[in-house]
Amino acid sequence: TAIGSTVAPPPVKRPPHGRARSSSLVSVTRVEETHEEMLDQSAGFNANADWVNYKGAWVIHVVLILLAKILLDVIPAMQQDTSWTLVNLGYMALSYIMFHYVTGTPFESNAGAYDQLTLWEQIDEGAQYTPAKKWLTSVPIGLFLVSTHYTRYNPLLFGLNFCALLFVLFPKLPILHRLRFRFFEPVPTPSPYPSQPPTPTSSRA
Repeated sequence: TAIGSTVAPPPVKRPPHGRARSSSLVSVTRVEETHEEMLDQSAGFNANADWVNYKGAWVIHVVLILLAKILLDVIPAMQQDTSWTLVNLGYMALSYIMFHYVTGTPFESNAGAYDQLTLWEQIDEGAQYTPAKKWLTSVPIGLFLVSTHYTRYNPLLFGLNFCALLFVLFPKLPILHRLRFRFFEPVPTPSPYPSQPPTPTSSRA
């Protein structure tokens, strides 16, 4: 018998050398629904989105736009082209945040069925070309046309207002429904140390 024996340790896998993979410029993912989420959406009442079909919900957009215009006109030396541009940009920004940026609902009655959906995707259970969605699409277009007229078709203000309009209209397109665009998202890389099942050991009685 040998006096002693040594067992060589397993080789250690080192991470590969070289340049790390850079993050992708734009990544597109689609929000999918589970069967349980579809059942929860069809079984309950979504107070977070159904209000857009109530009486007065459409008129409130015009009221808020006119109220913002009146408040800006109170400021001394405020020009008409400046005030209309501010109203247009403010409405576009708030509309984007409200309908296309914030996800989920503030209520717990839906069991998390809408946690991954924006308000626009929740309206009318995601159906396209409904009266409510047509109205919400026509309001920013109409406001853009009015602001363009009162800014006397100034090229700089026209370009600014037009970019804001596109920024709000693009998320409303049916082809972009449930799509998420992420910029400069790091690309996942496989681990250089793959996990292995533990080696069974025998114990002596």
